[in-house]
Amino acid sequence: MTAHTPFPLSELDARARRIFGSVVQTYLKTGQPVGSKTLALSGSTLSPASIRSVMADLTRYGLLESPHVSAGRQPTHAGLRLYVDGLLQFGDVSKEERARLESRIAAAGRAPDQVFTEASVMLAGLAGGAGLVLAPEVPGGDALRHVEFVGLDNGQALVVMVHEGGRVENRLIARPAGLLPSSLERAGNFLSARLSGRRLSEARADILAEIEQGRAAIDTAAATLITQGLASWTEEPVKNRKLIVRGQARLLDNLDARTDVGADLERIRLLFEDLERKEELIALLDQTEHADGVRIFIGTENPLFSLSGSSVVVAPYRDGDGRLLGALGVIGPTRLNYGRVVPMVDLTAQLVGETLARKI
Repeated sequence: MTAHTPFPLSELDARARRIFGSVVQTYLKTGQPVGSKTLALSGSTLSPASIRSVMADLTRYGLLESPHVSAGRQPTHAGLRLYVDGLLQFGDVSKEERARLESRIAAAGRAPDQVFTEASVMLAGLAGGAGLVLAPEVPGGDALRHVEFVGLDNGQALVVMVHEGGRVENRLIARPAGLLPSSLERAGNFLSARLSGRRLSEARADILAEIEQGRAAIDTAAATLITQGLASWTEEPVKNRKLIVRGQARLLDNLDARTDVGADLERIRLLFEDLERKEELIALLDQTEHADGVRIFIGTENPLFSLSGSSVVVAPYRDGDGRLLGALGVIGPTRLNYGRVVPMVDLTAQLVGETLARKI
């Protein structure tokens, strides 16, 4: 997890930590601002006046806030970050829960799309929110078998890539002026020899370096064609990548837990608008590529959800060789049960990666 804590935990003494933790825990459970009397009645040895004094300090630190003048306190986004990073104890996934997740994913069938759909449904059930799965551009890997360039009459060339599984992809590129058929053939043979059995993303840099350094035994025209052909296979626009979202209706279930239903409805409306902005949502999931594990975005920490004030818990899933395939996670209210959701998202990502490695 990536820490974003703006306030050092070391600045809080034991009493402040205890009260702060109690406020956050109670808020996450009820969704309601927490008053000093509530904490005093819950078993605290401090008087309501002493608790109020500490809560006032925590408010000045920016860790708590009061939604109304006469209301109790609730954690700010910064306070939730401090709690998640410094005070929260993440629980272990029980053997029963793990077995249930394994069984549901295994029952999804052999098709990767079925695995992704089942995973997104499972994730939606975790948080009372929406489950997200970003499918890899080529499920199970995109190792190549053959590459060919075909000259066209309109000043273009067609690049044909045949994958190990039999899938064929085509791209149109500009054909260098005066290009001979022999150069087309040499370019195809050159790429086929170097890409066969490898992913394009793994080999592209090596091939371009070889051409740039003049070590490629091909003519200039063929080298230009290869460079253009590889450029045409740069990362697909995110709008064309497959994003599976399930459980939006669950976001409405949280309305009953709060008194300001009008404000909550506006938050849900903004969140639904955010979910429609799939390009930015995919970009958010792509941020997990360089993460070692689960990433947590709370409220305003991510611009995409700054207005709706939602939290996102995301984890990458990888193939058997540790290569990134995609990402999955949940979107829900900031009062997620982080202690449960985070390890469950982490486990789901592991299981999806393992399952894809076996099935594909």
